[in-house]
Amino acid sequence: MFVKVCGVTNEEDALVAVGMGADAIGFNFVPGSPRQISPRLARDIVRRVPGGIITVGVFRNELPERVVQVMDGAGLRMAQLHGNETAADSRWVAERVPALIKVFVAGDPNVERVRDYGASVLLLDGPDPGSGRIFDWRQLEGRDRGIRLLLAGGLRPSNVAQAIEIVRPWGVDVASGIESEPGRKDVLAMREFISVAKEAGALYEDAADEGLAADAPYDWRDD
Repeated sequence: MFVKVCGVTNEEDALVAVGMGADAIGFNFVPGSPRQISPRLARDIVRRVPGGIITVGVFRNELPERVVQVMDGAGLRMAQLHGNETAADSRWVAERVPALIKVFVAGDPNVERVRDYGASVLLLDGPDPGSGRIFDWRQLEGRDRGIRLLLAGGLRPSNVAQAIEIVRPWGVDVASGIESEPGRKDVLAMREFISVAKEAGALYEDAADEGLAADAPYDWRDD
């Protein structure tokens, strides 16, 4: 189970997340966000992060050229487009960065066209991203998506196992659900979230090994 800790604003939270088993950490470059970080600070943190960790830059309705500039300057490995970017702009970015996550809110009909956006990962969020509100996961139950699905939206230690059981995503993404305040992670909550998510993912994989599930999570480490 791929676990991404998003909204990281400081080196301590980044290194603790990695030490607790997070596979990816996200840096938010959206103006006005309580989790916004400067490209320079993100670059300094990335330099301290082990090489096997996926570092993600989060953007919303940003100029494609600016996205690529920040990604290159900070040395990030995945771009996450979290706004109303067009398929053409998304593809333009995807061709110039190592990998792309495209975000849609649950129920957006454009989800069916995610491949047109050049994305290698689809992130589905709640109706009000960043609010900590969940959506009805049952609408995703049993669906063949044909692309790696990263689930977000109101996830926290108390509900992530249930979300994984219902949706069977490739990975989970958390920000506000493990914070002591916006932009600051709660160490105990972060540790519990990562542990619970990994355990739930392992149960899912065990079921697949026994022939009880047909679509075990994609092993991103093989990329």
